[in-house]
Amino acid sequence: MTSKINPDPFTTRPEIEGTFGVVATTHWIATAVGMGILEKGGNAFDAGVATAFTLQVVEPHLNGPGGDVPVIVHDVKRGRTEVICGQGPAPARATIAHYKSEGLDMVPGTGLLAACVPGTFESWMMLLRDYGTMRVRDVLEPAISYARDGYPLVERACATIQTVEQLFRKHWPTSAAVYLPNGEVPRPGTLFTNKTLAATYTRILSEAESGGGGRDAEIERARKAWSQGFVAEAIDKFCRTQDVMDVSGSPHRGVLSADDMARWQPTIEAPLTYDYGRYTVCKAGVWSQGPVTLQQLALLKGFALDGLDPTGPEFIHLQIECAKLAFADREKFYGDPKFNEIPITTLLSDAYNDERRKLVTEKASLDFRPGSVEGFGGVVKLRRAEGQREAVGALGAGEPTVGRFGEVRGDTVHFDIIDKAGNMVSSTPSGGWLQSSPIIPELGFCLGSRAQMFWLEEDHPAALAPGKRPRTTLSPTMALRDGEPYLAWGSPGGDQQDQWITQFFLRHVHCNLNLQEAIDAPAWHSEHFPISFWPRTARPGVLVVENRVPKATIENLRERGHIVEVGPDWSEGRLTAASRVGVRRRAAANPRGMQGYAVGR
Repeated sequence: MTSKINPDPFTTRPEIEGTFGVVATTHWIATAVGMGILEKGGNAFDAGVATAFTLQVVEPHLNGPGGDVPVIVHDVKRGRTEVICGQGPAPARATIAHYKSEGLDMVPGTGLLAACVPGTFESWMMLLRDYGTMRVRDVLEPAISYARDGYPLVERACATIQTVEQLFRKHWPTSAAVYLPNGEVPRPGTLFTNKTLAATYTRILSEAESGGGGRDAEIERARKAWSQGFVAEAIDKFCRTQDVMDVSGSPHRGVLSADDMARWQPTIEAPLTYDYGRYTVCKAGVWSQGPVTLQQLALLKGFALDGLDPTGPEFIHLQIECAKLAFADREKFYGDPKFNEIPITTLLSDAYNDERRKLVTEKASLDFRPGSVEGFGGVVKLRRAEGQREAVGALGAGEPTVGRFGEVRGDTVHFDIIDKAGNMVSSTPSGGWLQSSPIIPELGFCLGSRAQMFWLEEDHPAALAPGKRPRTTLSPTMALRDGEPYLAWGSPGGDQQDQWITQFFLRHVHCNLNLQEAIDAPAWHSEHFPISFWPRTARPGVLVVENRVPKATIENLRERGHIVEVGPDWSEGRLTAASRVGVRRRAAANPRGMQGYAVGR
């Protein structure tokens, strides 16, 4: 007799469901911290801030205080969805002329010249002040405790440290002092501490609480300690006085200053949106790569996707061919709209995408084909990658996210949170990886390397300029359904983020997979277009798929002209997702073991 108790498709774990609230993150400790904040009466935004600070501590190979962050929020009281831009800009002295005078034709992928203004701390304080309810102590104490008292170091963090061990020993001794305790690469499971970072956040907390007043006054003093106080002073001194080896093979001093930090604050803006059937998908602006998801949807809506096999050749082929077109437009048009007018209205219009869609045939394109909008866009010089792309080299260099088969060497984090009231937050903090730049000894953390995404060509929309935001790959997502806030999701993964984000959405919408099923389904990514990181190379026509994709599908894709490379079974993406329908809250998380552990929810 056949059992019908559990007729649903296989998943690695159930989609969780409740009515109190859900937290999905890329580390189980951060998930526990976020849920703890909800249980103490905090809202989703309070939980998001505490979660983010904890992720900086427990995933130092994936993000840090010196990095950057976009945040998408839906606030029930305000009744609207908004974006917090925590992408810090290039320093005042970061000019193309300066970098070329240093003998560079690209911004190095590591070291001090790659640093923008750190955007995370100010952004979390803005989220706490304008949307949250708790005090600075409530959201900082968990991170301080784990940094001071220790947490188990995951396998991937240890592997990352081992990869850059000689760099630390020979050139970055301040990093060796933190990440090579007792002069050795720590073993997985080691109870790891960063007491200097704990002391930095403890001092910020002490200064925040030193002057009396209410919650807003404490937050303002914490902000000043960071951007106008001892943190900014230590960063300024380090950049002025240290010659730091980077991927160029030569040492350079930084250009980031305390004045740069004092002048900058995050901004709140409306999301870019695209209506796709009953859904309205919300992304950050064209200072990020986020709109490539919207462009893919604008192209894909012209195809009949309902009922297609989500592991079949037609489904994969259509998504990849539309991704190639959208990412080509990213390279040509996207940049900081404060510096260049970006034709995003045209890029998302029906007329433009009706024409672009005609380029999608039954055969895979091996050409790089950005669109044409008169008066807009730059010339993209395509650099072809030779052989296997490495994620982190001996100098900490190269693409810091995903290697040839999707393996993660040093990456990014993500979280999605929905509380009982229906408030939602989705965020992808990144940068300031332990392998990006040397530790600043007074602070216990390093600077980020987001400036490597700038071009050193004057006429390109993403050209380097003082005060300009680099076109980040960080790309959280929200969607409304029938006009009601419904879904928050995202993934680490550099250029792959908006490929996996789109695949997840299509599987959920067109194939009726629940959140966990849509995450667990076999995935893939294209390397057809230039990567956003040093050395900005492309592998035209290359499509990397998980081994779980059916062999018949792989053969069909090859017959269509795709250059298919097959990776391990569970190697593509680290998605998390959360949804709300009425009083119900659902969440799902990635099972892929690329960090030596499954993510928490």
